[in-house]
Amino acid sequence: QVQLVESGGGSVQSGGSLRLSCAASGITYSSYCMGWFRQAPGKEREGVAAIDRDGRITYADSVKGRFTISQDNAKITLYLQMNSLKPEDTAMYYCAARPICAVVAGTPRPSAFTYWGQGTQVTVSS
Repeated sequence: QVQLVESGGGSVQSGGSLRLSCAASGITYSSYCMGWFRQAPGKEREGVAAIDRDGRITYADSVKGRFTISQDNAKITLYLQMNSLKPEDTAMYYCAARPICAVVAGTPRPSAFTYWGQGTQVTVSS
């Protein structure tokens, strides 16, 4: 059974930084993608960034140059370093995984991912 547990959310001022982590267990596939998604109140869930086991990465345009996704393959832990945070980055952030997958260019699509964590809240004040 795949389990994803996010941590690292919090409240910061505009321009600040946060690092999110996602600890995964139960992933036994030889290839998989993991991604970060976010959902603000009243809005649809949107893709932020994704990475596959070979290190291919894609970002949403809104976070390029500010956010960095990375992973520890040995521990199957996913990270999201968020710098230069803006109030519009305020949302619940979710970690997700999809087996037998390779990242392609473009904003990650929530519908393409199978397993989800419970989320961690990020609040950026102006």
